[in-house]
Amino acid sequence: MTTERFAVYFAPSADGPWWDAGSEWLGRCAERAIELPQPAIPGMSAEAQRRWTRAPRRYGWHATLKAPFTLAEGVDLDALLGATRAVGRRFQPFVMPRLRVARLDDFLALVPDDPTAVAAVAEACVQDLQPLAAPLSEAELARRRAAGLTPQEDALLLRWGYPFVGERFRFHLSLTGSLREAAPAEIDALQAAAARHFDPLPPCRFDAIALFAEPAPGADFELVERLELGR
Repeated sequence: MTTERFAVYFAPSADGPWWDAGSEWLGRCAERAIELPQPAIPGMSAEAQRRWTRAPRRYGWHATLKAPFTLAEGVDLDALLGATRAVGRRFQPFVMPRLRVARLDDFLALVPDDPTAVAAVAEACVQDLQPLAAPLSEAELARRRAAGLTPQEDALLLRWGYPFVGERFRFHLSLTGSLREAAPAEIDALQAAAARHFDPLPPCRFDAIALFAEPAPGADFELVERLELGR
């Protein structure tokens, strides 16, 4: 498989309601690589809904544990799967605290009331898998720095390939892209619709870490494999 980048995510089990609900919200299933009809949002056109959810739709329904990276020279998919599976063995499945719709910076996401347990899994993924990642290119560094990083975030970027790890990590499942240009009424409609869509779901179980791949630059990310915790 020729792949540009990999990413390690939390992705709910395809056998449960959270995967279906999230994939429907974004309008794409990253496991089957198909588009899905999105739930209608009162007062919002389908075109606007597609626009505000375009950014997370490309990455698939997920929460980032280790951000997208290119494999280092000499590292192949089998090595990455083995290392990721080894991380998963260190943790046991658990039920996540309640996930609620929140505004993070300029986008909407689902965040847990207590991120302690998921942060521990993310830290292990970042630290244990970084040796398999190639150094960031100058273009990638410039792209990240264009967002305006603090000195701490820039140091994290150089060390771990991503500026929002460790103390700067915030576990979240993105519901929209940037809403900087959205009208307040559109933001309110999106937030209310997301709450109606996700609040009735049962508690979400964190039982696996998932490897996703970007087959070519700019392509949609696809699920490669879910690796169960504790096995």
